[in-house]
Amino acid sequence: MRKFCLSIFAVVAIALLIAFQKKDAVQLVNLRCEMLLNPEGIETKSPRLSWELESKERNVEQTAYQVLVASSEAKLKAGEGDLWNSGKVASDRSIHIYYKGKPLASRTNCFWKVKVWTNKGECSWSEPAHWSVGLLKESDWSAKWIGMDSAFAWDSVSKFARLSARYFRKEFNAPAQIKKATLYIAGLGLYELYINGQRVGNHVLAPAPTEYSKTVKYNTFDVTALVKVGGNAFGTVLGNGRFFTMRQNYKPQKWHTFGFPKMLLQLEVEYADGRKMQIKSDESWKMTADGPIRTNNEYDGEEYDATKEWPGWNTAGFNDGKWLQSQLVKAPGGKLEAQMNEPMRVVENIQPASVKQLKPRTFIMDMGQNMAGWVKMKVRGKKGEQVTLRFAETLQNNGELYVANLRDAKVTDIYTLKGEGEEVWEPTFVYHGFRYVEITGYPGTPTTKDFEGRVVNDDLKTIGTFETSNSIINQIFKNSFWGIRSNYKGMPVDCPQRNERQPWLGDRSTGAYGESFIFDNVKLYAKWLDDIHQSQTEEGSIPDVAPNFWYYYKDNMTWPGTYLMIANTLYDQFGDKEPIVKHYNSMKKWLAYMRKKYMTADYIVTKDSYGDWCVPPESKELIHSQDPARKTDAQVIATAYYYYMLQLMQRFATMQNMSQDVKEYAALSIKIKDEFNKKFFNRSTFQYSNNTVTANLLPLSFGMVPENAKARVFQNVVDKILIENKGHISTGVIGTQWLMRGLTTMGRPDVAYGIAAAKDYPSWGYMAENGATTIWELWNGNTANPSMNSGNHVMLLGDLIVWYYENLAGIKSSKKFPGYKRIEMKPVTVDGLDYVKASYQSIHGVIRSEWKKEGGQFIWNITIPANTKAEVHIPANSKDDVREGGRKIAAGADIKFIRMEDGRAVFQVGSGSYAFVAPHPQSAKGGERVASRP
Repeated sequence: MRKFCLSIFAVVAIALLIAFQKKDAVQLVNLRCEMLLNPEGIETKSPRLSWELESKERNVEQTAYQVLVASSEAKLKAGEGDLWNSGKVASDRSIHIYYKGKPLASRTNCFWKVKVWTNKGECSWSEPAHWSVGLLKESDWSAKWIGMDSAFAWDSVSKFARLSARYFRKEFNAPAQIKKATLYIAGLGLYELYINGQRVGNHVLAPAPTEYSKTVKYNTFDVTALVKVGGNAFGTVLGNGRFFTMRQNYKPQKWHTFGFPKMLLQLEVEYADGRKMQIKSDESWKMTADGPIRTNNEYDGEEYDATKEWPGWNTAGFNDGKWLQSQLVKAPGGKLEAQMNEPMRVVENIQPASVKQLKPRTFIMDMGQNMAGWVKMKVRGKKGEQVTLRFAETLQNNGELYVANLRDAKVTDIYTLKGEGEEVWEPTFVYHGFRYVEITGYPGTPTTKDFEGRVVNDDLKTIGTFETSNSIINQIFKNSFWGIRSNYKGMPVDCPQRNERQPWLGDRSTGAYGESFIFDNVKLYAKWLDDIHQSQTEEGSIPDVAPNFWYYYKDNMTWPGTYLMIANTLYDQFGDKEPIVKHYNSMKKWLAYMRKKYMTADYIVTKDSYGDWCVPPESKELIHSQDPARKTDAQVIATAYYYYMLQLMQRFATMQNMSQDVKEYAALSIKIKDEFNKKFFNRSTFQYSNNTVTANLLPLSFGMVPENAKARVFQNVVDKILIENKGHISTGVIGTQWLMRGLTTMGRPDVAYGIAAAKDYPSWGYMAENGATTIWELWNGNTANPSMNSGNHVMLLGDLIVWYYENLAGIKSSKKFPGYKRIEMKPVTVDGLDYVKASYQSIHGVIRSEWKKEGGQFIWNITIPANTKAEVHIPANSKDDVREGGRKIAAGADIKFIRMEDGRAVFQVGSGSYAFVAPHPQSAKGGERVASRP
């Protein structure tokens, strides 16, 4: 047996916990679990276990595994799996292995490790990992909801609500040495928690937002190190968040309101002598709202008066005699669930690029990057002096902030000095979308050293890198990265700056797919699918915004269809079919509702509210085009999307062995396809409807076009782009989701590349050329009406990021073996692009693709993770032209020739790193014939 080095990366998939195998001094390579999630308080009795194999050897395949789960570290170390010993299981599966041991009750501690066997030999046990089970039953909670269901005299409950933060405190005694202390908290809308003056955790803007009458998220912390023998004190601050809605008494038919802030807290202490104690929120807690945070509002900002601080208020011995008794208040109504998606954190600090004086005592600070978060400030001055910070994405020609596009959001933070030397401050319960900050009232002259940008978003690991020889494509990727991260806020929102910030479904249907190449977003989107489900009506309608903070139930096919498309993405990208199984009945219910209400007897779906939203208008001052020739018939979009949803449902039903559902979906699909073509397809011109790119592209992408007409329909798409639109994009939110892959799959990646690399209007490059550091809401976002021209949206990205990775880099998961168990690598090598470098941390391991055209050769270095295989398509006229590692390829276990296809030599390779070289065929386009893609 050959010696080899192998490390195992073990994960509890809902919790994504990790255990590492170390052999022959192999270093730990990925700490993402520690970065993503506290392993305390998991919301499941049946966690799924996954592990990652890493080896420098080629063609490493797992043949069997054994998992041990124990109730203590000592038992695990002794090899006793008293909770579960899987025994040796013959299987190559290394992801989503369900725990099948003893039933897990609330608070159960689990310690586990894994061993695998491979075709290279046996691997020793991994290092241990740990998870604990949360409070799964309502009876596990003995704490009571506390708060005060009224405003204070200085507050305002109005359209522009002003509500100060609520402060709570409680002292308690710990009489003996502490073995373990675990804290559970749900603080609504947002909370910040202290024990003995020390901040608990580094979450910000916690917990994740939900439809609070359906679900309330709680967070769990191991606070053993913070609780001491003797006197202790809790200090909790509650902000408003999405619970106390920012616009009270304003359009009640639109805004969802929930009430005043409230808290549920439970500390469970286990002493070394075996005794246990609970400290919980109840009417014995003291509270006040007359503290330093005078108002906090996501749209309008935070006001902080440092003169009203109480030194030591969150430590034992503080005199709270003037504070009020907390009141017992009604629970918000939603089921308590542990937050399984990553918390928001300050994920990066950036220094301002400049601070310039605009006029006396007024300065403009440029962060150099459009971002979401806030600024941290250092200041010295007299007691009572106020510094005002106002935020915007762009400037007017006169150098002042451009705020017209923020609508009625005030986006202003105010800090009142206490006058005690250097003061350092940052807000607690707001975030802003901004590049520029107007500073007024600052004592003296502010400099870049006095401020720091605090980038705030869900703390998702960055798992993808991407670079090409084209600088504009690189800038677009960077802009996309910043735009995507800016809008991760416990849910995917549309924008971070104006008075909206809503989780619109339509923005993310394909966007989530592209994002998954850059960020590990599986738990965020699994949580969002729950939000969508909980917002569904009894009748079956799904809203356009979920959680439904806005009551927008418009019954589209496109926006609610995101529900199915994201579940499909999580399966393709992460191999996770649980969201599909969990939500299948709700998806089925929605399709039945739409059919009953909006499908005609001729199988045409009549309802679509938004159309191909935000196509490039004929005038750069318009928001939406007024030209009928640019608009796609709503019935074309709605009917095509219903057909596409049926293809997804056939896939979902097949994986669950629901044969009757499969038959019904297939039969309905045939009827819809036939009637769609009868109504919208012109057999003499080979055009659908009015021949927009979107009208032709959707049926092509969904497999609705008659086989003998595909080439002519596609030619209409190409002609429309190249002749009428002079090589530019003409699609909106819907069409752009299929454009880049459609052009490439159907044989014209050169047209796709021309669109991607364009620098003039309309294009992504036009945004970058005009100073954008994120993605605009509109193709003409620098000239359009300010009522709708956010500078930080992601909805117009469409399938661009997917195209970057799957087509330019050639990193794509097989549909038959999702989650990158089998990898399809087929890079596009268009004229004008000299190299592409990309990496992607799949659930099975890191995939790398780096190719370049040099000296008439195609040079391609790739890395395939252990326990996977890849099919690689190398541009070549013959298999004999291809060399690997400087040698001609010989038949063997590591590399197997499969076929020649479309000017490429196709090989199957096992795991490992490879260096391919072949003469680059001049005719290679990288495309293939028309195909549908569920």
